Amino acid sequence: MLDLHVHLLGHEDREANRQNIRAFLEEASRKGLKEIGFADHDYYWEQMNFPLIQEAAEEYPNLKVRIGLEADYRLMEEERIQNLLNQYPFDFVIGSVHEIAGWAFDFPEEEPRHHQQEADKLYREYFNLVTKAAQSGLFTTIGHFDLIKIFGVRPTTDILTLADEALTAVAEKGMVLEINTNGRYKPVREFYPEKRLLEEIKRRGISVTLGSDAHSAEVVGRDIDEAIMLLRQIGVQEVVGFRGFEKLRYTLA
Repeated sequence: MLDLHVHLLGHEDREANRQNIRAFLEEASRKGLKEIGFADHDYYWEQMNFPLIQEAAEEYPNLKVRIGLEADYRLMEEERIQNLLNQYPFDFVIGSVHEIAGWAFDFPEEEPRHHQQEADKLYREYFNLVTKAAQSGLFTTIGHFDLIKIFGVRPTTDILTLADEALTAVAEKGMVLEINTNGRYKPVREFYPEKRLLEEIKRRGISVTLGSDAHSAEVVGRDIDEAIMLLRQIGVQEVVGFRGFEKLRYTLA
């Protein structure tokens, strides 16, 4: 189907050269994907090579290769992000929250701090930032919507209550939420977002897309088929790809 969350540069552990680009595209082709989207982290901007991705894509006429960006949303940084987006005609832009008040909360060494905090407060702070990211109008997509659960810490308040304002903002802006399969390989051991949130997303008519969050070529397309099965179970009939910020809809047969 499609995978619109792929990191060519990983965590800056490889170059954006033709050989590495081909490795990702070969894996996408091998797994029968129709569309792949490169979306490296915005803080690796200087190492990106969008023209070379476009050149390499010509070798794979049966694969739609999209170019995106995953931008970290932080308060008061909207102008910085907009300046980056003005420099290239992206197909899609993922807005993600990885920090709370300067705390990069999803690094493995930060797990103890999660268990030391009041979970409901932590979730509220996180979803407040997701809400602001959605309201900014900078992004096509919100990435790993409930990333705050990464270490398995759960709130006592209903997750639908905690996420309500963020979901409302996403719906009002006509944005897309991704099913990010990488959560299964984190301590929480489940996709982002959880099934209950997905059911609410479906109820609200919010569109969804698919992403593996692959930071290496062999991970491209990982568990996408299972994500599609989950969507079918809850009655979702299509997923969304992008071309020049335009939504492309794929029916889940």
